[in-house]
Amino acid sequence: MKKILSIVALIPLIAAVHIIISCSGKTGKPGSSSAAGKAIEISDNQPVSEWREENRTGVSAETGLMKVWPESGPELIWSNSELPKGHSSVTFGNSSVYLTGNDGNNDILVALDPEGKIRWKTVYGRSWTVTNPESRSTPTVEGNRVYVSSGNGDLACIDGVSGSIIWSLKASETFKGTFGEWGIAESLPLDGEKLFFSPGGPETMTIALNKTTGELIWKSASLNDAPAYVSPIIIGYAGKRILVNVSLNYIYAVDVSNGNILWKVNHVEAIDSKKSKSIYPDAPLIKCVTPLYYDGKIYVTGGYDHGGILLSMNEDGSAVKTEWTDTLLDVHHGGVVLVNGYIYGANWLDNSDGNWCCIEWNSGKKIWEEHWKCKGSVISAEGMLYLLDEKSGNIGLVKATPEKFDLVSSFRVKEGSGPYWSHPVIHNKMLFIRHGGYLAVYSIKSK
Repeated sequence: MKKILSIVALIPLIAAVHIIISCSGKTGKPGSSSAAGKAIEISDNQPVSEWREENRTGVSAETGLMKVWPESGPELIWSNSELPKGHSSVTFGNSSVYLTGNDGNNDILVALDPEGKIRWKTVYGRSWTVTNPESRSTPTVEGNRVYVSSGNGDLACIDGVSGSIIWSLKASETFKGTFGEWGIAESLPLDGEKLFFSPGGPETMTIALNKTTGELIWKSASLNDAPAYVSPIIIGYAGKRILVNVSLNYIYAVDVSNGNILWKVNHVEAIDSKKSKSIYPDAPLIKCVTPLYYDGKIYVTGGYDHGGILLSMNEDGSAVKTEWTDTLLDVHHGGVVLVNGYIYGANWLDNSDGNWCCIEWNSGKKIWEEHWKCKGSVISAEGMLYLLDEKSGNIGLVKATPEKFDLVSSFRVKEGSGPYWSHPVIHNKMLFIRHGGYLAVYSIKSK
């Protein structure tokens, strides 16, 4: 039987607390970076910089990247080992790199300059302090505004240039939200003038706020369920804009124009629950992976032997049916990618190990399963997979092919502390790897 350990839910988070710590501030060592290097070029031309690459798919649209790395790994441009600890990924805008961390009680938004030095730090909300308190929310950047949520369900809109708080809301508290064992891990999605958050609980499942003012636009009906640890997606289908998210017990869809819940599926009942419950009685409480969407179909997976499911929507998006279920690729919290008709990710053997897998999108059929180092997170670009082993920090470059697990290159990041739970990020032909209080930037531009 697979052993059970406690986890932190990632992924990947605001309060009225308003403390700005400038580069000349009194806490930490702002303005410093651990390994000096040249300034990087930060792109400001993307409409939104957010969790999991383009449209939260985990697949980057960047081109001109190396297909083989040097034996010692790509060139290190700079690193910073003096950041507040957290598990968020990085995002970009306003000539800054953004990430979140915390000081034990408060979640903090950090802005780094192109040389990796801290520009400012802003305390924006209460941390989750019960279990695994590290920050999880990846900042969502649009123009000069940055949106974050805290582990305790506090939201904030922060000026991306100055670090000042524009508005904040104790959202989970205000809307009677409830929590799973690991608090809130949502990276906030935007659509038009709306910002979305899912507090769950007896009053509502998901709310829409005016992104400019923080005022409530609508709140959905309640599902009488707590949120999982998932950052939702927003899709266009049948003339609608639809938010797809996962709670502790349901996969559900919301019409973003009015907050109506279009459909819900009890994922505990839909996937081989007898097996998952026999291994881990609380399996439905472990959902951490952002859904995948393609061509009217939605894929959701979760660890602890709970498995995955592919749902297809009807013509108007008001209902779904199950296409297939699978118990091989039960992803803990490292994400999945869809590349040329195949899903890639790492399954859960126990909390300290897992295998890398490829399954077919149309059928859920197992294509291959390979052990490499440990389970972890995955992103993709130009037909290559970028794997980050969560135990020891090995980074692998793998061809995204159904033929076999085809490892081309690898290197290891030893700096930092804790598990390697932050997902890798590609930006302007650079690879960003975060580990606790450490961030490293590598050039992966083809020569």
